Amino acid sequence: MKRHLSSELLKWKHRSNRRPLILQGARQVGKTYLLNEFGREHYQNVAYFNFESQSSLVDIFKFDFNPERIIKALSFSSRVSIVPESTLIIFDEVQACEEALTSLKYFAEDAPDYHIIASGSLLGIAVNRKKFAFPVGKVDLMTLYPLSFEEFLWAMQEFELIERIQASYKTMSEMAVPYHQIANEKLLEYWVVGGMPAVVKTYLETQDMNLVRNEQNVILNTYLMDMSKYSSPSEVRKTKMIYQQISSQLTKANKKFKYSSLKTGGRQREFEGSIEWLTSTGIMSQVFRIDQIKHPLSIYQNVESFKAFASDTGLLCAIAQVHPELILFQDQSISDFKGGLVENYVANQFTNMAINHFYWTSEGRAEVDFIIEYKNRIIPVEVKSSENVRSRSLSIYKERFEPNQLIRLSLRNFGLEGNLKSIPLYAVFCLKKSD
Repeated sequence: MKRHLSSELLKWKHRSNRRPLILQGARQVGKTYLLNEFGREHYQNVAYFNFESQSSLVDIFKFDFNPERIIKALSFSSRVSIVPESTLIIFDEVQACEEALTSLKYFAEDAPDYHIIASGSLLGIAVNRKKFAFPVGKVDLMTLYPLSFEEFLWAMQEFELIERIQASYKTMSEMAVPYHQIANEKLLEYWVVGGMPAVVKTYLETQDMNLVRNEQNVILNTYLMDMSKYSSPSEVRKTKMIYQQISSQLTKANKKFKYSSLKTGGRQREFEGSIEWLTSTGIMSQVFRIDQIKHPLSIYQNVESFKAFASDTGLLCAIAQVHPELILFQDQSISDFKGGLVENYVANQFTNMAINHFYWTSEGRAEVDFIIEYKNRIIPVEVKSSENVRSRSLSIYKERFEPNQLIRLSLRNFGLEGNLKSIPLYAVFCLKKSD
């Protein structure tokens, strides 16, 4: 499957000051496939090592961190000739061998001609281990997320539809109704299927939503097993509880995460370790409230007030056990859930595009779903899960801060009203190409 990160990997390969690369991302987002495909396309050969499935590899790194000795041992172990510049070396699930991750520092300093990419699903957890030595300043970092909606359309071979969406966005003119309807239909499919590559592959091959849900449940079970394996026993129950209640928290009118919803009298101190585990593994994200509308927004975030989002809308539907048809046919009985699902979708797309995003409230009178910091502008973003776009909150924000630009995301077609851009939800990905 075509991924945006492929072009970034190619830039890394040709960089004059290239360092070993660490590719982060939650389990099942496609890191291993992406790296092996990248190696096959752009190198003479690939030397692949998985530290979870090949435990004997750990012994290679226990003597010292001499790069030449390590390369010889790895070459002998894999029976692959490892040649500087010509071979891509992949250290997969590197969190299972702390010494291998530490060795990247020595490759950066003493053997920079070797092209090494280390990947891991639980690196954020590994960093917190007492004896762990992260090669700070000696590695490049990238993160892979589930497929964005644009990548989903690539997988669906909807290239003409993408071009029409981008053309309408550029001029802010309505897209022809048949194409607008098709784009909304594909968006509904994406909300249900999500962007986990294995799930998308199942959907492409079978069009069977029952098999899609089965694949999603397999991934969820993998996450739950990771919680039991890599989290302390005292934290496992709380971690599972938080993850399984993301959907119910988002269903409420006030989507701010409430510890009291987890447990009567629940407090931040009791659950903060579990929150950190979920965000460090990449399977949950936090969007914080900001107290002031000033650059840079990050220094005005309130870390005690946040919304929690799942990394993937398909998994969110599976967690909530929402039947796919209720989403696909826009059943009104799930309007509350759909509101949270749509916000989750938008948050995922912003994260994928590396757009800083927060939310804003005004003394209980108004709440703007997202405030983004984008190309030196602070832009309020209102999210609507239907074609009903009435928004008291956006009006209050506009009166108070007089922004140069506002954005409304909904199922409506493109439109421009003064400085308010009305953008269909399916066109969120166009923001990364905005002027």
